[in-house]
This record gives sequence, C-alpha cells and structure tokens, in this order.
Amino acid sequence: MPRAHRRSGFTLVELLIVVVVIGILAAMAIPKFQSTKGKAYLASVKSDLKNLSTAEESFFYEHRTYSTDLDSLKAVYSHGVILTVVNATASGWSATAYHPSSWPHTCALFYGSIGAVAPATVEGEIACN
Repeated sequence: MPRAHRRSGFTLVELLIVVVVIGILAAMAIPKFQSTKGKAYLASVKSDLKNLSTAEESFFYEHRTYSTDLDSLKAVYSHGVILTVVNATASGWSATAYHPSSWPHTCALFYGSIGAVAPATVEGEIACN
C-alpha cells in the first residue's frame, strides 16, 4: 500500500495572515516614528539657536557689535535648519529658526535692548510655538 506524500510548509492563507499582521504593526509604528523625527528636528533648531548665541557673543567680544551675517559668525549649524538673524546692532540681536520637517514649529531668541521677536518673550530664553 503506497504512502501518501504529505507536503510540509505554509499554506497561502497562513502567509497572507502573517503579511496582514505585519502591515497592521507597521501602520501603528510609522506615525510614532514620524513624531520622534519631528522632535529631533525641533531639538536641532534649539541647539542651533544656542550655537548662534555663543557665536554672536564671541563676535561682539571682538567687534563691539553683533552681526546679521551668519558666515561672519563662523558657527556650525545643523543640516536643514533655516536660521535667520532678524536684527543685530551694538545693543542686541534677535533671531528665528525652524526646520521644514518640524513645521509649523518656529523658535526664536533675543538678547539686549533690540526687543522681543515672536515667539520669544523673555531675553536669553529660547521659545517655540
């Protein structure tokens, strides 16, 4: 009496169930990953504003005025961060920064009697909206 050959392996239904489960897990994980990336970009914006602050104070120490020219400050900034020195005089400076991937978050910082720039309201304190 011949023996029936039994094949081992997975059926198509079992494979489809595994693919669906993996798809559901990926759909839950991707938004959390995107949120984490946005927070990282916002952290790099804040870091760049701190670096700008140090560079402006160094420039002031040498030239007795602040600068609006980022190249003259010789500071290193994060890739993708848009940093703008809004105003700079001998009595203070203000700047804003954002990263396109963390939009609509914009951060700002100001020092001296130059005046506040939104969203910053306290001198020397980085504020973001």
